[in-house]
Amino acid sequence: MRPLLLTTVVLVLAACSATSSTPWEANAEPGADLVLLHGRIATMDAAHPNATALAVRGDRIVAIGGDAEIMQHVTERTRRIDLKGRFAMPGFIEGHGHFLGIGAMKLELDLRGAKTWDEIVTLVTDAARRAKPGEWVVGRGWHQDKWTSVPQPNVEGVPLHDELSRATPENPVILVHASGHAAFVNERVLALAQLSAESPNPPGGEIVKGPDGRPTGLLRETAEEFAWSARARTSKTRDTFHKQVELATDECLAKGITTFEDAGTDLATLDRFAKLADGKKLRLRLWMMARDDQAALRKGLATHRWIGRGGGFLTVRAIKEQIDGALGSHGAWLLAPYVDLAGKDEKPASAGLNTTELAVLEESAKLAKEHDLQLCIHAIGDRANREVLDLYERVLGKDAKTLDHRWRVEHAQHLDPLDVPRFATLGVVAAMQGVHCTSDGPWVASRLGEEPAGTTSYVWRTLLDSGCVIANGTDAPVEDVDPLPSFAASVTRRMPSGAAFHGEQCMTREEALRSYTLAAAFAAHEDDVKGSLVVGKYADVVILDQDLRTCPDEAITKTKVLYTIVGGRVAYEAK
Repeated sequence: MRPLLLTTVVLVLAACSATSSTPWEANAEPGADLVLLHGRIATMDAAHPNATALAVRGDRIVAIGGDAEIMQHVTERTRRIDLKGRFAMPGFIEGHGHFLGIGAMKLELDLRGAKTWDEIVTLVTDAARRAKPGEWVVGRGWHQDKWTSVPQPNVEGVPLHDELSRATPENPVILVHASGHAAFVNERVLALAQLSAESPNPPGGEIVKGPDGRPTGLLRETAEEFAWSARARTSKTRDTFHKQVELATDECLAKGITTFEDAGTDLATLDRFAKLADGKKLRLRLWMMARDDQAALRKGLATHRWIGRGGGFLTVRAIKEQIDGALGSHGAWLLAPYVDLAGKDEKPASAGLNTTELAVLEESAKLAKEHDLQLCIHAIGDRANREVLDLYERVLGKDAKTLDHRWRVEHAQHLDPLDVPRFATLGVVAAMQGVHCTSDGPWVASRLGEEPAGTTSYVWRTLLDSGCVIANGTDAPVEDVDPLPSFAASVTRRMPSGAAFHGEQCMTREEALRSYTLAAAFAAHEDDVKGSLVVGKYADVVILDQDLRTCPDEAITKTKVLYTIVGGRVAYEAK
């Protein structure tokens, strides 16, 4: 059964990948702008999986094959890159991330490396000393389950705000959880947001409170908005949009990424990206999901469906929604309560949070269908995933797969075994992140229990064997945008300790490469122009110093990006 299903998926993707080749082959003119020679090229084209050379004219591939064949396209104007036996493949496609968030994090405190709460307090204190009185201090990346010690006192492993508040009396502080689904604030922010023991929880969120009833400083899911609204009211923030775009682009290109699938941007910001695309100022291809309130979507969707705008650098053809939170912040919506919260702090057992009402999600589904858009819903917990699959079946019908809608579940991290085959049956793409498995693996069982963690978490092998298409990524800046650790996690599931998190669910090397190239392009309805190296597609290529198909497991994350080529132009070259 497994080989048949895998072959079917590969053939479907390969058939889609070749749709643009005939016109280019028929109209090919002599002369190339760029040729790659003497390499080991993985084309991701099932019909012709290997080559040693390729030729580019303009932004497209005009020939691919052997060195002698490609040399026929060389003229005086042609730039040659001698691969010297090195490895080339389609450019990595980041299947789910937050583009501006990468740039923003470079302008804020990066807390991902902190091993203790004390380290974080020191980092924030130093930042506050450098800031003016009243200036906001913003950081991101802390994760209580990755600390080497548990702070005392704490609620659910997260400290109370008192120590941080004493260290930063004159500056409001917001520290965003690594998942992005919670924030920790100091007393100054609680006062500005008017949050107290009497403050009720907002729908889909929680103001976490201590044994004495006071807010601890932890704002979960939609409760984060209290802090951001206070910041908007009380400070003038610099417009760093263009700087964020520049920083994020540089980071992605240096790591071999040629397309970035952005997981949710409001319509006004999409308009700013459109200006960049129209002015030929984007150096990285962006495929973006529109995320806004219902009124804005109803009003603006008709004028925000853009396919290949700016010479193929900007596409908006999806709506982003969110049904639950993250497992690390106890916000993922589960079928059973969290085992680590049971009976603690005299609180009732929690099964997480439904962050967006199902009626709102259904309205978005109808909008997506009406405007011929994909729908991409963030779902992490098993209850959340079941509700999303139920919604898709309700709106699209039991024969959904025949529509080729390619609606997506973003993350699909924890799935009840009964729901796994429904992805393939309904034609739903699982947009997952390999690196989340190995990053979260050490503490997943503490949330779900040992047996459920093994049967429900990051079940890539089971999904692939059922015929589901998986697109890979990092959820940057939750994780580093670098594809190589995520690729390594996909094929080894090896955690920092060296142990594998349920290694029976590993992908093969070929499957992992496909999840970062052709499958990711398929997940965005773009496999006709990218994701494989065939005549007629965009010349988006990454050149590496090691062959990801054959190098030792331990060498994957040590692989270096030598060139990143976008549309036939060298966008990054290692020094």
